[in-house]
Amino acid sequence: MTRTTVHLLRHGEVFNPHKVLYGRLPGFRLSEAGEAMAEQAAGHLAGRDVTYLASSPLERAQQTAKPIAAEFGLDVVVDEDLIEAANAFEGKRVAGRGGVLKHPNNWSKFRNPARPSWGEPYSQILQRMLAAAQRARKQAEGHEAVCVSHQLPIVCLRRYAEGKRLLHDPRRRQCSLASLTSLIFEDERIVAVAYAEPAGATPNRMEQQPPGA
Repeated sequence: MTRTTVHLLRHGEVFNPHKVLYGRLPGFRLSEAGEAMAEQAAGHLAGRDVTYLASSPLERAQQTAKPIAAEFGLDVVVDEDLIEAANAFEGKRVAGRGGVLKHPNNWSKFRNPARPSWGEPYSQILQRMLAAAQRARKQAEGHEAVCVSHQLPIVCLRRYAEGKRLLHDPRRRQCSLASLTSLIFEDERIVAVAYAEPAGATPNRMEQQPPGA
């Protein structure tokens, strides 16, 4: 059997002074702290056998990938399947004063949290993330790959790998900023999952997402 590791790296902290759900919106870059987190992730991976690097097309993910590209002398492959989950509340505050949860005209979007009804279905997120991970595994076969993505897509793939339901409580996600969720493959099969937080733990800010997102 051939053992390959695919590291799913969540991007670093984003400059978001208005605390909106930025989703796939353009113009959201890493904060200074986020840039430091990306450097910490690259430092954590230094000395590993990384031969392939892919990123979501969103700017914050590509910024997070840059220090890793420099560390290993790799080009960043843009993989559309690594993109953030689509969400009906992009550009809006979700929780707290003025949040979408306070407005009755938004309540219909929460009719089916198992799908979820306010955004891209969990099953669809999983399928595209699994496809991206398998492409990375194939490109780095026998070595290691890094795929820079976003919290919910990474969580969906991890839950699948661990045999858990995709529906979950977002307050209990283990996917801090600049964290690494590592899938260990034997040939095409995921046999283990590891997790590391090179930049330390970060709070799961509920204003960034509706429940179950």
